[in-house]
Amino acid sequence: MKSISVIGVGKLGLCFGLNLEKAGYRVDGYDINKEYLTKLRNKTFISSEPGVTDLLKNSKNLYLHDNLENVLENNVIFVVVHTPSLPNGKYDHQYIEGLKEKLISLGVQKYTKHLVINCTTFPGYCDELQKDLEDYNYTVSYNPEFIAQGTILKDQVNADMVLIGEANSHVGNVIQNIYIDHCTSNPRICRMSRISAEITKLSLNCFLTTKISFANMIGDISDKVGGEKDKILEAIGSDSRIGNKFLKWGYGYGGPCFPRDNRALNIFAEENSIDAQISRATDKMNDLHLTYQVEEFMKNNPDKEKPIVFDYVTYKPQSTILEESQQLKFALTLQKLGYNVIVNERDSVNDELNKVGIKFKSNE
Repeated sequence: MKSISVIGVGKLGLCFGLNLEKAGYRVDGYDINKEYLTKLRNKTFISSEPGVTDLLKNSKNLYLHDNLENVLENNVIFVVVHTPSLPNGKYDHQYIEGLKEKLISLGVQKYTKHLVINCTTFPGYCDELQKDLEDYNYTVSYNPEFIAQGTILKDQVNADMVLIGEANSHVGNVIQNIYIDHCTSNPRICRMSRISAEITKLSLNCFLTTKISFANMIGDISDKVGGEKDKILEAIGSDSRIGNKFLKWGYGYGGPCFPRDNRALNIFAEENSIDAQISRATDKMNDLHLTYQVEEFMKNNPDKEKPIVFDYVTYKPQSTILEESQQLKFALTLQKLGYNVIVNERDSVNDELNKVGIKFKSNE
């Protein structure tokens, strides 16, 4: 049985490990949260992500460790740790840096270990990481995921494209074969340098944000003059050069990935003397769209006493994430304008709203 290690078995890492285990791999997972690891070992952990709880209960070759040396017994090690955004818009690499220091403290490895960074990093970071670790017999490759909250397991095995920023051609072959083993979609494999892959990851998400903002802009224009926005956008998307995916009028983009990747690409461009006006315009249009949505709503709903019911205020229906949710901003704006806003959310989401001091009425 082929073995793979996963460092960081949080939401994404656990899903990745379970999909690999399902495909026939022995997976050694590492995490610093011992209480969480106990739940995973006992298979008592309940996940909000669809399918995870069942896969965990049925897993037979998933092994969980709190000792880093255990996962270094395997030659291929995926790193799926958190890289949150810093106030300046860049990514916080502190958890990867912490891992790096632990690896260095363990000394030079007898056999070459292939680290595969699976989380989003700022362009150029993985090259620097390679420089820091090459004397200790590590290679560093970059292999980010393109998934959506609520469909992580499905997205991982049904990828359209697998992006590999390879340390060298041998490691690229190894990573490619892992995806061939566990993907059911026959994805296009795109192999390139580490920094090229880092730029690609940001650029792909930024293109999607641009497409979303464009669709909402066209819809807002249409609403102003009485046009049929849905038919207009459907016609535009019927051109094969454009396509209908993400070309719908609706809420602006939000959540934990799109906004921050858009900002990070703009910062990277500025640091390299490129004026990335499209990235800034996309963000500005996203903000303006909320303003136009509210104006259109007020025009069509003058009665502020009538209940306005929201079934969800997370950034998408399948998720429990409130981060940069345009739905939440819309509901809060209407509430501040005096509308009778009612939110019927899940208990877990209500708990998060209470933590940040947000109160809505409920039908319950």
